[in-house]
Amino acid sequence: MKNCIFPMIALLWTMSCTTKNEVPQPAPKDLFTSELGKLKEYFKIPGLAVLVQQGDSTLYEDYFGYADRENQKMVDSTTQFPIASITKVFSAVALLQLQEQGKLTLDTPITAYIPKSHFGDTIQIDHILSHTSQGIPGKHFYYSYRFGTLTSVIEKAADTSFTAYLEQAIFEPLQLRQTYFLSDSSTVTATTARPYDLGDVLLPGKIEYGVSASAGIVSSLGDLVKFSRALDDVLLKESSRIQMFAPFQPKLPYGYGIFSQKVAGKQLLWAYGQYDSYSSLFLKVPELDLTLVLLANNNLMSDPARLINGDITSSLFALSFLKNFVWDFHDILLFEDEDMDTKFADGSKFYQTKLLAEALAASYMGRFDTLELSKSKRLLRKNFIQYPNYVEYADLNLLHTLTFIKSVHFHRELGPFNAFDPQIEAIGNQLLSQDPDNPYAHVYLGEYFDGQGEPEKARFHFEALAKAENFSPFWYTATAKQWLAEH
Repeated sequence: MKNCIFPMIALLWTMSCTTKNEVPQPAPKDLFTSELGKLKEYFKIPGLAVLVQQGDSTLYEDYFGYADRENQKMVDSTTQFPIASITKVFSAVALLQLQEQGKLTLDTPITAYIPKSHFGDTIQIDHILSHTSQGIPGKHFYYSYRFGTLTSVIEKAADTSFTAYLEQAIFEPLQLRQTYFLSDSSTVTATTARPYDLGDVLLPGKIEYGVSASAGIVSSLGDLVKFSRALDDVLLKESSRIQMFAPFQPKLPYGYGIFSQKVAGKQLLWAYGQYDSYSSLFLKVPELDLTLVLLANNNLMSDPARLINGDITSSLFALSFLKNFVWDFHDILLFEDEDMDTKFADGSKFYQTKLLAEALAASYMGRFDTLELSKSKRLLRKNFIQYPNYVEYADLNLLHTLTFIKSVHFHRELGPFNAFDPQIEAIGNQLLSQDPDNPYAHVYLGEYFDGQGEPEKARFHFEALAKAENFSPFWYTATAKQWLAEH
């Protein structure tokens, strides 16, 4: 056995010593290319653009597949993609600039700018900017479409339109020549990637028009890297950057317009975009001056990973980047071997994180392929055998994976599946003991108990959603109200 070499990261993510083969290992960049190719194929992504930047140097840049399959047009450096919610990062910069100019303060009640809104005076601009406006303002992170109301705040404070302010304050100074607003069909350029959806087969998708503080920007790899560099210096004063990048509360995963997450001692700043037919990922590791940008023309780079819950390590795309460019985990396979090889069954936290991310992705792909559903189950069984204390590491994404498998069984008429019921109930109870108002935990458990034929237990969770104070209607609200109306 060779001497063990441990990455200089937090002990929770340290690997145990394992016997190494004498066969030379591929370089990290080659592994990254290989893994991206596998991810593209796995998620049926037509076109993918990726860039890794360190300081002013490009470490990695590549383009995979088609911007337009029908016309055999390949993705290249000129291809532009709608970036959806990554627009929120631009909006946060605008609000912090306006605060620096003395035109607003973020602790002002939102009603000062939107007097006819249904929000109370306890909800401040910074609560909406940090996705903490629902429930008790400032306490919990619940991703919310309320972010769009910040459009009016920016316009009133700047005394100009939202688009005009971003063009004058960000696009033009940074010379973002491949960045524009997706206002209507006339704004789409010849270099904009075509949209695609995955059903039983890959189909042409749709472009979602409209611009607000929440979404609506189209951009390219090069322009987003320019924006990332400017975030580090010219766009904001240091005090504003600190304010933007820090979690709004110590245990929350979001700052101002951007996710802020500590993983193995490294701060990760990130944002994702998800339309019905596009997805994108923007990830910064400030300590290493690293930036990752990924752009795709279907939604499967984002949707399967449930990034809305605030954990970047649920994304296999992000994990591939992290293991190859941030931490020395090149030997850990991004996809498990078919025989579920146990080489790294050693308590490694990174390995478990990868295992759960893969199980989450496979549960999503189980909608289209029962083999993927079976794979998700095998991965979860392996996880629970190797890491039996699941209540201690439980999170919303694990609860989602477990309940989603049951849902796929029901909708595909595969018969009941109850193997993970003890985990579902224990994890759900644990999450609600920590956060009694969490809407996702309530909807997952409501649907679970409904499927179990326990309507009174389901009613408890659906009523909690329907009667929740200071929550804007969302899909989980509609689900709860529909169930209550039918029962």
